[in-house]
Amino acid sequence: MANTPKRKKNKVLKIVTKNHIWLTIVLCVIIAFYTALFVKLFSDVFSDYILNTKFMDEYEKVEYMSKLYDLNIDNNGENVYSLLNEEGRNYFISDNLGNVIYHHGEITMGENSGYISIPVSTNEEKKIKIYFDEETDGLFYSDEEGDLKPRPIGLLLFAVEFYEKSGIQDNLKKASIDLPMWMTYDVQGGKQTFNCRILFKISLMDGVFLVSFIVISVALVACIIVLLLVNMLNTLVNQKRLSKVFFTDPITRGHNWMWFSFRGEQLLKRKGSAKESYAVLDLVFVKFRNYCVCHSVIEGEEMLYRVDKIINQSLNKKEMAAHYASANFALLLKFKDREELRVRIQQIIDKLETIDKDHKFTFHVGVYVVENRKNAKGKPVRRKNIDIEREYNNACTARSTLEECDDSGIAFFDENLVEEQKWIDAVMERRRSAIENEEYIVYYQPKYDPKTNKLRGVEALIRWNSPDFGFKGPGSFIPILEKNGFIQDIDHYMITHVARDQKAWLDVGYECVPASVNVSRAHFSENDLAEQIRDAVDAEGCPRNLLEIELTESAFFDDKKAMIDTILKLKEYGFMVSMDDFGSGYSSLNSLKDMPLDILKLDAEFFRGDINGGRGEIVITEAIALAKSLNMLTVAEGVEFKEQVEFLASKGCDMIQGYFFAKPMPKEEYADKMNRKEGFEEKEETTISGEEPSEEKTVE
Repeated sequence: MANTPKRKKNKVLKIVTKNHIWLTIVLCVIIAFYTALFVKLFSDVFSDYILNTKFMDEYEKVEYMSKLYDLNIDNNGENVYSLLNEEGRNYFISDNLGNVIYHHGEITMGENSGYISIPVSTNEEKKIKIYFDEETDGLFYSDEEGDLKPRPIGLLLFAVEFYEKSGIQDNLKKASIDLPMWMTYDVQGGKQTFNCRILFKISLMDGVFLVSFIVISVALVACIIVLLLVNMLNTLVNQKRLSKVFFTDPITRGHNWMWFSFRGEQLLKRKGSAKESYAVLDLVFVKFRNYCVCHSVIEGEEMLYRVDKIINQSLNKKEMAAHYASANFALLLKFKDREELRVRIQQIIDKLETIDKDHKFTFHVGVYVVENRKNAKGKPVRRKNIDIEREYNNACTARSTLEECDDSGIAFFDENLVEEQKWIDAVMERRRSAIENEEYIVYYQPKYDPKTNKLRGVEALIRWNSPDFGFKGPGSFIPILEKNGFIQDIDHYMITHVARDQKAWLDVGYECVPASVNVSRAHFSENDLAEQIRDAVDAEGCPRNLLEIELTESAFFDDKKAMIDTILKLKEYGFMVSMDDFGSGYSSLNSLKDMPLDILKLDAEFFRGDINGGRGEIVITEAIALAKSLNMLTVAEGVEFKEQVEFLASKGCDMIQGYFFAKPMPKEEYADKMNRKEGFEEKEETTISGEEPSEEKTVE
């Protein structure tokens, strides 16, 4: 089923590109053949009819003379010759050896002969041998069976000559042509042959009819063939026009993706291309939409036209380029080695970047190198399983790795990208079943008071215990779910399960501390987010003050009014609200000024390396002081060393979260800590043995 769209596309391409002229050519040949066959058959039948009917009268006269000779030669030879001479015909009598016994008139019988069939009765025909006269020898011939056949062209020429000499133009209907021939008849019991000169009379109208029929038939066939050929030429012209329209991009006026995919596959599958190295490219005009917004769609399309023109001017023989969609262009380039290919692509980018003197454009290019196949002897093998859409998609995958970069860049595809894409697909395919089967589990990382080492809070963190892929940290799947619009379901899942855990621990008498749950920035686009959180927590029976809603600092740069309204509602419903990752690169004093927050969490990046005596110490000190001035609690996350704890305690930080105190742990282990009312006891090693501290991935 996966190949069904491709099969449909190929079917359409075959319809558009299929050459239909062969059908017309075959039709012309068939018509010409059967017409010629019909004309020949009709001519033969008509000729046989003419010959048989015309020779019948002559046969009867020759038969009469032959019988007259047979009856009287023994009685009175001289008298029988006189009787025969009175018939006024040239004749002669010969023996079996061909010796002439008697003749009357000139003997003009030729050597060539043929047979005709004479109907002697209703059901019987008799074959009579006819010899050609010297005058008419070229007008007839004998076929393979020996039957007499006329030569139409010879008869026509003879008739024309006769017409010019005879002066019969005024009476064509009654005019006829006398063709001298010789008919033989056996006499004297077969010992002798009676040879008589006959006149084969052909009506001029019969000849005209036969010739006219042939001429008209040939002319008709010629007209039909001409019409078919004209139609064939029109078909070719229309097909070229249709192909041009079908394969032309309306924006760039150049080639489109259909042309590229069809011709590209043809090129790569050719036997002669097997020894060549090819690469499929996805070239993207970065921030093309911004250009259209600042100028106009029409100017943007004109810029795409210019880009397409420059790309095509940069191509060599047996290379291709086409506009794919929006600001994407597909290219098929030949190369010798990757470095040469990279230099060539950069040259194309350099030309495109300066396409407009008033703007500095940037372009991203993804490259997929088409595999060269070789046999056991090391000789190139023809590529038979090329799928240009698959190769282009791989180039797009490589290009997508440049999306976070605003400068021009080139990225080559490798198999790691395939594995990444497979993982993304796997996460998305199993996202719903993971929630339904509760494969997502909640881990808890305690927050301690650095002065008393007592537990004051906890952060809920997500893990995925997949039956197929094993135990996965949030960094491997949360960004994927966030990017693909499924993070809101994870937010609901976490809030529900944390509220459920808090309620269960309260029911068994544990002294619960507030648990913070991160809510993604995408969730704040919903006007009723505060009500959703309230209802989910109330449904589990958990006190609202035991849940702290964490917002990443980047969320404060979306709809500020909607954010403030949601925070005020959450506080009104009894929830605490904190800003996570403060100082991660999006810091703004305006955020602290406008947002009515309860807690400020200092980003872990503040505590990478030594903070003593440097600028970092000053920033942290002032951030804590600022938070206190705004009546906000402070939490330092990512703390790993004792010196950091002592520094933060001296500056009045309220809570510390990090590997120095505790790593994220399953809820059972965390519950055991609460049950035993454990505070923090300093150990010899300040980090967890055998495990590297790692930054928790949070959802933006």
